[in-house]
Amino acid sequence: MKNIKRLISSLCIILIIFVLFAGYVHADFKIVIMQDKKGAASKFRPLLNYFNQNGIKVSFAAAKSYPHAAEMFFKGEANAMFSGSGIAGCFIIKELADPVVRPVSKDGWSTYWAVVLAPENTGRFTQNPDYFNNKRVIFCSLASSGEFYYRSVKGKSNIDAVILKASSHGSAIDALSRGAADIAIVKNRVWDNVKTKYSNIVRVGEDPGENPNGTLIVSKKTDPQIVERVASLLLGLENDNSGEAKSVKEKLKITGYIDTSLQDFKYTIALLKKAGVDKSFNFSF
Repeated sequence: MKNIKRLISSLCIILIIFVLFAGYVHADFKIVIMQDKKGAASKFRPLLNYFNQNGIKVSFAAAKSYPHAAEMFFKGEANAMFSGSGIAGCFIIKELADPVVRPVSKDGWSTYWAVVLAPENTGRFTQNPDYFNNKRVIFCSLASSGEFYYRSVKGKSNIDAVILKASSHGSAIDALSRGAADIAIVKNRVWDNVKTKYSNIVRVGEDPGENPNGTLIVSKKTDPQIVERVASLLLGLENDNSGEAKSVKEKLKITGYIDTSLQDFKYTIALLKKAGVDKSFNFSF
């Protein structure tokens, strides 16, 4: 009888360990995808498959807006999001998430900054907000290399400018080229890729600081063990020569991921605070 009880106890312990281990390996890790970003799910699909094939159950969670994504993080309905530095910094300031890793492009960069563009023969921009006075200024909403940079420079200055919102950095450049705007503020990486197509536009200035690109931010409510496992898998991507890993690197045009901390966001956080971002869930200005 005693042997039977011991056997049952041993089996119960083994079963508990198995359940806990299985839960650890297959925990559902939900990554937010913005509904209004065309092709976002397709872009990250190989990465989702890579996670799942390496024992981490990952799925997408659609958010209709950044305030909605913030609410999902706050309620524990989502675990992570790949984001530009503007929104990532906002989530950090609002104490919703922490940065974990960011990608390194095939060209070897992992940061970016804002550049100020204008038609040829336009004077240099010297960080003086008066430069924007009586101008039509176009940029992307809630971007550290767009709206946030503009607002950080403008501050509380009484500038009379017409603000135009672009759906992308590329469309902002195109609008400037067509004469639909006087100044465009865009991501330097985008400008570097297309500048040879726009002989009538020049870079007149730039942000003196850099921002982390495409960072994976993770909700503070996420199990630290899962975060560690996710980070470890991504940090090992560079040296992984499996077919799944190669598919991820090819689709995302990266060589791998590197550690990213709050220190890497030091400049971005300062910029966002100058632009007026605080702990509230308000994402509009």
